[in-house]
Amino acid sequence: MAIVVSSFTGCDKLDIASGTPRCVEKKIKDYNETSSCYNASVQEYTFQGKTVYVFEPGTCSADMTSELIDSDCNTLGHLGGIAGNIQINGEEFSSATFIRKVWQK
Repeated sequence: MAIVVSSFTGCDKLDIASGTPRCVEKKIKDYNETSSCYNASVQEYTFQGKTVYVFEPGTCSADMTSELIDSDCNTLGHLGGIAGNIQINGEEFSSATFIRKVWQK
């Protein structure tokens, strides 16, 4: 007699980079559930002296914005969208330094 043991925990596990703050991990898990784009992602940057995270919606629509949060999950602003916003707190986001991709759907 053979016994088959299945584990479904792997289906719920997201590939989130180690060292990501807990609140950002939780936000990524929620974002994974609500994002309709197959290629949504989260990128980590240094900007205005802080570690920040950009929640990229993917390529489902040209009008979607990317939310920018700090490591405490405070929203700092939104980039892109119809208005094509490129500034956060009066500074162009192009001055940010890319650190790593934290998650990709």
